[in-house]
Amino acid sequence: MSSAGARAQARAGRCGVTITADTVSEDSVIAEPGVYDIPEWLYHSDPVPGGSLSSSGARKLLPPSCPAKFRYEVDHPASPTKYMEKGTAAHKLVLGTGAPIVVVEASDWKTKAAQAQRDEARAAGAVPLKPADYQQVQEMALALRLHPVASVLFDPGRGGLPEQSLFWEDREFGVWRRARPDWLPAPGPGRMIIPDYKTIGSADLDTIRKHVSNFGYHCQADYYCAGAQALGIDEDPAFLFVFQETSPPYLITVVQLDEDAMWAGRQANREALERYRDCMQAGVWPGYTDEIQLVSLPPWARRRYTESI
Repeated sequence: MSSAGARAQARAGRCGVTITADTVSEDSVIAEPGVYDIPEWLYHSDPVPGGSLSSSGARKLLPPSCPAKFRYEVDHPASPTKYMEKGTAAHKLVLGTGAPIVVVEASDWKTKAAQAQRDEARAAGAVPLKPADYQQVQEMALALRLHPVASVLFDPGRGGLPEQSLFWEDREFGVWRRARPDWLPAPGPGRMIIPDYKTIGSADLDTIRKHVSNFGYHCQADYYCAGAQALGIDEDPAFLFVFQETSPPYLITVVQLDEDAMWAGRQANREALERYRDCMQAGVWPGYTDEIQLVSLPPWARRRYTESI
């Protein structure tokens, strides 16, 4: 077992770690609840026999999406976009772990040589970045290290490990669940604080509120806290989002969701778990609807015509 895996095992207390980064393979499976030190690709491949539900998967089961889209994306994982790769690179520099970064000396991806280097890096599991993009994520990481709150939340000197994988059984719904916190703090006095790093166009509060609602971050906060509770890591963890802008001066806003937002996330997760359980048992993953629907114009469109009369 790696030293990181040993520390993760100590952090989880009664939760054993049976797979570590030192012993992982494509055939590795996870059959016991616990905190695991495994690479990101294995986590996303879902090493639980029979399947497990992640926070992002749970959100895909709910409107405006549907179980059919969830099932398709599980069976056909999407390739990372350039925006996802830049976010992955920022995570790498902030957290100190993740896919390696390969700097391709090109101003764009238009030439065949640049495309070949880019594709070779991706095939090797690395993140290809142009020099300007690499400079950008370096400056973002520096801005975070200078922030009085964010720097403390992700400070290795205070203990903790990046990107540990949590797997547990939800006894109420009879399904497996999984989560991968950006940072799992070391044990200590007081309430545990689990931070999550997000890049965003603007870190003003109005934009953050919209992102929390549109991307279901309130569901993620409840989901990750539920994992820490289920595994006995902390009885009542807090969850903080660290939002950082992707343009200079790379401003940062740290937020905690209020009780109403956490309650809404909990209700949404319960609905998703119920749908997941029912679909797994039936082997049927329905789309939006199989019935003919009556559709009206949205209110703004109706007002356009009524005001012209």
